[in-house]
Amino acid sequence: MAKSGKPKVSRNKELIRGVGRFSRSKMYHKRGIWAIKEKNGGSFPQHDKQQPQPKSVEKAPKFYPAEDEPKPLINKRKPKTTKLRSSITPGTVLILLAGRFKGKRVVFLKQLESGLLLITGPFKSNGVPIRRVNQAYVIATSTKIDISTVDASKFTDKYFAKEVVRKKKTESEFFEAEKEGNNSLPVEKKEDQKVLDAVLLQIVESIPDLKQYLSARFTLRSGMKPHELVF
Repeated sequence: MAKSGKPKVSRNKELIRGVGRFSRSKMYHKRGIWAIKEKNGGSFPQHDKQQPQPKSVEKAPKFYPAEDEPKPLINKRKPKTTKLRSSITPGTVLILLAGRFKGKRVVFLKQLESGLLLITGPFKSNGVPIRRVNQAYVIATSTKIDISTVDASKFTDKYFAKEVVRKKKTESEFFEAEKEGNNSLPVEKKEDQKVLDAVLLQIVESIPDLKQYLSARFTLRSGMKPHELVF
C-alpha cells in the first residue's frame, strides 16, 4: 500500500536540472546547520562507536536431535483466592449436590486458602465428616447458626493432604506376596472429628428441629418445581 500524505518537497527548488534556486552557503544558513555547530564548539556532534561484541567461544552443535525437545512454557499467572458467594457465610446450612454425600445438609465452617469450603455434618447427625467441597456443588439455604464458639483454625489444606507412598520397583519385592494395610483414617483425625462434633452438636441441639433437619436428605419429589423452591 502507498503511504498516504503529502509528498516531500525540497527547500531548494531546481530552476533547471542540476541548478538550484539557492546556493550552498545560503542553504547552509537556511537549514540552521551553523547553529548546531555553534552549540557543539564549532563541530558536529559525534556518537561514540559501539564496541564490537565478543564472539561466543562455544560452537554450535554439529548435529541436531531428530525430534524436537519439549520446553516448558513460562507461566507467570498468580492464582487468586476464589470469591465466596454472598449467600455463604460461616454457619450457613448447605445442601450438597454431588459426590458421595449428595443430598445431605451440612454446616459451613470457613473458606480455605485454596478456595474450597470446609464443611461438616456433624458426623453424629448425618454421617458427613470434616471435608472440603467446591462452592459450585452446593446450595446455600436461609438457615444459619452461630458457630463463633467453634474453633476450626486447625483445619487447613495441608490437613487434608495425602501421604505419598513410593511404589515398589525391585523385582524381588514385586513378586513378594505382602498384604498392604487398609486405608483406615488416622486416630488423630478421628479425635479431631469428635472434638468438633461435641461443640457443634451443643449448638444444633439448642435450636428446635434443627437436628432432624440436618439428618433429613434433600430430594425432589413428584410435583415439586425446582425453580419455585425457596431454600
